[in-house]
Amino acid sequence: MLSRLVVPLIAAVLATACSKGPAPDPGAAAAVLLLAPEDLRTLGTSARSEGPVVTGSVQPERRADLRAEVSSVVLQVLKDNGEPVRRGDLLVRLDDTAIRDSLASADEAVRASAQAFEQSERQVQRLKTLQAQGMTSMQALEDAEVRRNGAQSDLVAARARQASARQMLQRTEVRAPFDGVVSDRKVSSGDTAQVGKELLKVIDPRTMRFEGLVSSDHMAELRLGQPVSFRVNGYGTTEFAGTLKRIDASANATTRQVEVVVAFSGGGLPRVAGLYAEGRIETGTTQVLMVPEAAVVRSADATYAWRVNGATLQKVAVRLGERDARRGEYPVLAGLAAGDRILRAPGSALVDGQKVEFAAAARGAAATPLVSRR
Repeated sequence: MLSRLVVPLIAAVLATACSKGPAPDPGAAAAVLLLAPEDLRTLGTSARSEGPVVTGSVQPERRADLRAEVSSVVLQVLKDNGEPVRRGDLLVRLDDTAIRDSLASADEAVRASAQAFEQSERQVQRLKTLQAQGMTSMQALEDAEVRRNGAQSDLVAARARQASARQMLQRTEVRAPFDGVVSDRKVSSGDTAQVGKELLKVIDPRTMRFEGLVSSDHMAELRLGQPVSFRVNGYGTTEFAGTLKRIDASANATTRQVEVVVAFSGGGLPRVAGLYAEGRIETGTTQVLMVPEAAVVRSADATYAWRVNGATLQKVAVRLGERDARRGEYPVLAGLAAGDRILRAPGSALVDGQKVEFAAAARGAAATPLVSRR
């Protein structure tokens, strides 16, 4: 009875083992990856600028912080942020009632002092005539001259007060010092402006420059006139060029950085002040293999890229250098070579050894990139 049960069981086990076959290849089991030409990038060497990194912002060379020179109430603000102005345009008007009263008082004091001086001068002239005829004493003449000199001093002081009052009256009207744009309005009608209070700022956008900071460790590499390439936040991948115009003679005591000024080369200046900028002062160039940041995949401490080798996708470990701040790319130190084709923007579902096919774009329509099919 037992032998009749064992024989069929052994036969079933052998049949199951024979039907399994060899273990499947993980790459063959994955979906075939359909690629379009724009999904790939062929690596090649390119010139990479070498030199210290400079970071900072775009600032105008001509800028004015207009402040109140008299204590008064703001009556009117005629320009707002972003509005263009011409030299001499009225920007802010302050209340001048008290100052006009002071000017009127000073004018009256000048008139009274002038009359007193003229009268004393005539008195001196009369006494001189009488003294020459022996009809008055020398003492009387000297007393008249003293009174005339005092009246003259009073007239000079009155005229000084008059000039000061007129100057204060002019300071109630804040005008543009040059052609430019209002960049920062600080007050509104009804505000009380104390002496020294900032009212608004005027900048000349035609004088933009790059004011940056460089580590003092690279001071020996800096020379006036060196080319500088940089990008400005808000202008995408647009690359700006300039030359090193000024190097400060002292470093910041806290950060140990040195301020430098870069003049723009050519046209196309940014029109907005304060934009962040980052670039490199070019002290030399080398030919290196560069890989875009989007093509690099990081996992824990490993860094790799996906290379297309024939009809197979390979996961390749790479070693990268310091990121190029201007181009946003990394130099390849090991793992890839010139001519390799890599995925521009690999996804997370890729498998090492996965099969790939290249889609032929239909006439008038683009192929769909990175499509997997069974």
